[in-house]
Amino acid sequence: MHHRLRATLGAMLLATLILPSTGAQAAGTSWQCAPFARMFSGIQLFGVAKSWWQQATGKYRQGHAPEEGAVLVFKAAGSMRSGHVATVSKVVSDRIIKVTHANWSPINGRRGQVERDVTVIDTSASGDWSRVRVWYAPIKGLGTSNYPTYGFIYGDEAADDTAVASVARDEAGAAS
Repeated sequence: MHHRLRATLGAMLLATLILPSTGAQAAGTSWQCAPFARMFSGIQLFGVAKSWWQQATGKYRQGHAPEEGAVLVFKAAGSMRSGHVATVSKVVSDRIIKVTHANWSPINGRRGQVERDVTVIDTSASGDWSRVRVWYAPIKGLGTSNYPTYGFIYGDEAADDTAVASVARDEAGAAS
């Protein structure tokens, strides 16, 4: 657990150092969403964004409520064939968050840009974050599409049921 905390803090420090404070990126820098989310969140999953949800099962806690530092995983939909991942930078309310992510909006005509603290709104009927609308820089507002999501992956590890059962057995044995 201590190692994961150190890795997460180190990733956040690195992200802070390389992300420009003005919002404009250094010329030539281009990011895909998954490597950026991995670096920014400290969550060590690999491959295309849509595969993160399945990969996280049993490894990280997963859910449908936003938390700062969690990664929101988008399903593949339409032209977003590989899905998308974005790191929650702030929880504004139960239906509004801010995310920091890469390769969503073309900025100054270029893809692969990092956007900090952009608005994402839960548009699902039941408030479970299964559909969202995301800020889109070219129109300077929320996009018009509702994107399907799997939910949130949290930076802490999932409880290992076998380890929990083993501890319970050891405690029961010690008590008898």
